Amino acid sequence: MSQELLVTPLHALHVEMGAKMVPFAGFDMPVQYALGVRKEHIHCREAAGLFDVSHMGQLRLHGANAAKALEALVPVDIIDLPAGKQRYAFFTNEQGGILDDLMVTNFGDHLFVVVNAACKDQDIAHIKAHLPEDVEMELIDDRALLALQGPKAAEVLARLNPAVSDMLFMDAVSIDLLGAECLVSRSGYTGEDGYEISVPADKAEELARELLGNAEVEWIGLGARDSLRLECGLCLYGNDIDPTTTPVEASLLWGISKPRRADGERAGGFPGADLILEQIKTKDVARKRIGLVGQSKAPVREGSKLFDADDNEVGIVTSGTFGPTKGAPVAMAYVKTDLAQIGTELFAEVRGKKLPMTVEKMPFVPQNYYRG
Repeated sequence: MSQELLVTPLHALHVEMGAKMVPFAGFDMPVQYALGVRKEHIHCREAAGLFDVSHMGQLRLHGANAAKALEALVPVDIIDLPAGKQRYAFFTNEQGGILDDLMVTNFGDHLFVVVNAACKDQDIAHIKAHLPEDVEMELIDDRALLALQGPKAAEVLARLNPAVSDMLFMDAVSIDLLGAECLVSRSGYTGEDGYEISVPADKAEELARELLGNAEVEWIGLGARDSLRLECGLCLYGNDIDPTTTPVEASLLWGISKPRRADGERAGGFPGADLILEQIKTKDVARKRIGLVGQSKAPVREGSKLFDADDNEVGIVTSGTFGPTKGAPVAMAYVKTDLAQIGTELFAEVRGKKLPMTVEKMPFVPQNYYRG
């Protein structure tokens, strides 16, 4: 099995460090290290965690009309994205569903795009099918991607280049780290301050070892990555959002730029816009994504059915785990819209038992992005 899996440029280092490797999105990836998932999670919240996210897809769009072309595929302003800034976006289909979520950065002479590993091939085909002749897509296969996350991340990375200290949340720069040209954004998937670093593949291990040489830094695997993002209310594509889910159902209105949903010349102009804008206007959706906190200690996993007080099945959990920082089980779920109010008590079915959970506002723990 492992021989069929792809590996990142840091695979040998993970094995050397004693990582437990598992198949993930076609790659052999570290799920945890010697610390274990819970301690890795807490370490990232308290100090700094290093993640190998090189399985993600990296690409560049070149050409004067690159922003215009990409903006036609997402409900986000790309044309107005300033140089040196990054933005969260998602591809939509004609039914208003979400094909994938992605990060877009304007580096001035090109757009830098990072897509999810499991959707990489379909995303590339989707973009390619809609690009005009004067826009070129460049697939990046000679770079690794690292994420350094946590309250000590800025202090650690500034030891290699002090310029990173001046960056704010969603800023992006091309800077030198250990003699390598790295594309660095102040962003991440943990809710903590931190950076995502695109580094030449042949320099990735050197950079990783240098970062790990700091007392504040530990490797963090996929297990803690999942609990960290879930505590901070961040969706996982394929679980919490998918082609059958609209941004309105997914409570992702913040991911639709105001000019694209207000009356005016920039309104709409993306696949499924009519349906999505109608849902925004009428608030008429049958289900909503919610956050749930368990009243017992037992974690509630993906796929668990949800019931109301009268034992009617009313929804399903899409992500769930025990939140080490929250100190309680946390979950995301879709339920009938009239049950999405904060404070509603629902019951999750776990091994034949109905466990009480309460609808709570997300994120479950504070987000600590650095905004200056």
